[in-house]
Amino acid sequence: MSTTLHADAVRALTDWTVADAGQDLLRQDYLAHLAAHPEGLWRSNLPAHITASALVVDPAAGRVLLTLHPKVGLWLQMGGHCEPGDATLAAAALREATEESGIAGLELLAVDGAPVPVKLDRHTVRCTGKTGPENTHLDVQYVALAPAGAEALISEESLELGWFAFDALPEPTDDAVRELVELARKLTER
Repeated sequence: MSTTLHADAVRALTDWTVADAGQDLLRQDYLAHLAAHPEGLWRSNLPAHITASALVVDPAAGRVLLTLHPKVGLWLQMGGHCEPGDATLAAAALREATEESGIAGLELLAVDGAPVPVKLDRHTVRCTGKTGPENTHLDVQYVALAPAGAEALISEESLELGWFAFDALPEPTDDAVRELVELARKLTER
């Protein structure tokens, strides 16, 4: 167990300024999860664990990079499980975004020089396989800024990668991704 990562997750969620009452309730639930589960960041912690993701945005071109997820069958942002080498939630999100997009030089959107979450999303998945029990991802979402004109390189974690204009997202996707994209648009528009 990484006590550093656990402490960072508590700090990141505690320090995050939330403007929306629904997001604040989720934040309180995430903090309660971490208080009750010292192992609550790891995939092995069932029925729920914290995950980290990042929506890759090319602000200069007004586009986002999505992955067609092989297990879920939806176009989603990059993200996944925390790993023992991750010192912070932000580092986990950036690692996942870099691995899944193939883009070097991504930078997380920051406030006062520090990466901050932009949204939380709780969703049910089967990360132990199709025959395994359902479990819950408590996803902490960031925005990763891509260098202008960045080209993605598909990894084995994706069926497909694609750049999409903010207002022209592919199907199938879901409301959570559409909300994250709209939030990213507002945060990155020049």
